[in-house]
Amino acid sequence: MLRTLAIRDFVIVDVIELEFGPGFSVLTGETGAGKSILIDALTLALGGRGDASVVREGAAKADISAEFAVDTEEALAWLAANEYGNVDEDSGSVLLRRVIDNAGRSKAFINGIAATAAQLRELGELLVDIHGQHAHQSLLKSDAQRQLLDSQAGLTAEAAALAQSYRGWRALAKQRSEFEADARNVLQERERLEWQVAELEKLAVKPGEWAEIGNEHSRLSHAASLIEGAQEALGLMSESEQPMLSQLSALTLKLNKLSDVDADLKPVFELLEPARIQMQEAVYALNDYLSSMELDPARLKEVESRLEAIHTTARKFHVDPEALPQTLTELSTQLQQLADASDLEALRANEEKLRAAYMAAAQKLSKARAKAAAALGQAVTAAMQDLSMSGGRFEIALTPCEPALYGLEQAEFLVAGHAGVAPRPLAKVASGGELARIALAISVITSSATATPTLIFDEVDSGIGGGVAEVVGRLLKRLGQDRQVLCVTHLPQVASQANQHYQVSKFQDGGKTVSRIAALDAKSRIEEIARMLGGLDITATTRKHARELLAL
Repeated sequence: MLRTLAIRDFVIVDVIELEFGPGFSVLTGETGAGKSILIDALTLALGGRGDASVVREGAAKADISAEFAVDTEEALAWLAANEYGNVDEDSGSVLLRRVIDNAGRSKAFINGIAATAAQLRELGELLVDIHGQHAHQSLLKSDAQRQLLDSQAGLTAEAAALAQSYRGWRALAKQRSEFEADARNVLQERERLEWQVAELEKLAVKPGEWAEIGNEHSRLSHAASLIEGAQEALGLMSESEQPMLSQLSALTLKLNKLSDVDADLKPVFELLEPARIQMQEAVYALNDYLSSMELDPARLKEVESRLEAIHTTARKFHVDPEALPQTLTELSTQLQQLADASDLEALRANEEKLRAAYMAAAQKLSKARAKAAAALGQAVTAAMQDLSMSGGRFEIALTPCEPALYGLEQAEFLVAGHAGVAPRPLAKVASGGELARIALAISVITSSATATPTLIFDEVDSGIGGGVAEVVGRLLKRLGQDRQVLCVTHLPQVASQANQHYQVSKFQDGGKTVSRIAALDAKSRIEEIARMLGGLDITATTRKHARELLAL
């Protein structure tokens, strides 16, 4: 439920802070006073589109905040899943905020945490359902009629899944068709890949082999100088007439004995002893190296041949030598995909499998739509009897069509304005007033089926009046018994039935037009209803009529 709406520097609004309660509330005022501006501001807070034009002239930014009491499982789950915290523990509410500066830059917040406009819209759709004053025009479009039927029946997810199934089926059908039309080129590409994969598999370069064999080649090609150098080092350290290791061992032994006489020599011994140990280890290592090292011309020739083969193949494939294993993997994958795609029988079998899955889901959706269409038709027909369309009838025709993204049928709203007339397409037979009434009936009925806690009707009662307007007011008030309902209206018969009444007005302040809104008490409400009945000149008669409407 919408608790508060705070608006600052939005269009012709400077500062407005409103509190809303449960039940049925109306906003009234003269034309151009800014009634719908309030709905526009709320729409912006719910993630609607906005630019610099919404900022009040001379202001730096427009700032709109909407506080909602949240108790639906869907909204609470969304807040938790998107890590925007839970509702406030004290107030049980969540705060949505939108700021747009005069350069058109936008910022969004949920519970004080930065968000995107898309996230505001996602959460907003769980909190508010807005029926605009031109919504009835969309009822003339076939797509909108089908979507409304699916939404009313709770089939939106099924319709989306069916669309996805259709895309998969048609994509495979296109692939099969292209293969049939271009089989020769596909075969040539497959042969080219087979040759490339075979060559790389024959070479069988392992990951890291290029670096390993390069190191081996370097070692083998310099084997003579390596052996000579290692032998020279070993001779100097342990095999010459005065080997370094023997001299160092004798020196450390002597210093160790002298350090027993003078402890000041102990540090010198401790520095040299590790050097002696390290040199001994080096002698061991050189002996091991020389025992394993040998001149091997045959192996050197093998390594050089391998290097040349790898290098030549890498140049042929226009890759670095170390990338050859990855190239083989990629080409093998392409070949497998092409092999799968080139199997015409397999393609046809998969296509038929996807088509059958689509048809099964589409037929299931068709049955659900037929049931929902009958129920919605009966409900709207019943509502039409109360809206001065006695004997009128509303039906939803489901016309079979070729398999499509949306299913196996097109939905079309049909209406008969009075008894004895066959229903015809809504766009062809409904007058402006009839269309508005039918749209209102559909809005009220479909809203009753949704779990959205707040419903907003923005002048959806345009084009009706008199006794019908009173019926509309009763419909909205009845809807307000289970939901919070806000309605922008110009009809006194509707406004008089509200639980709360807000008046929107505008005036000049310093040469600028400013909009104001006030919650009306019993006395001021009579004046506003009288104004709506009689215009600028309010008489005792119009006041009496206003009191009678409110008493009803």
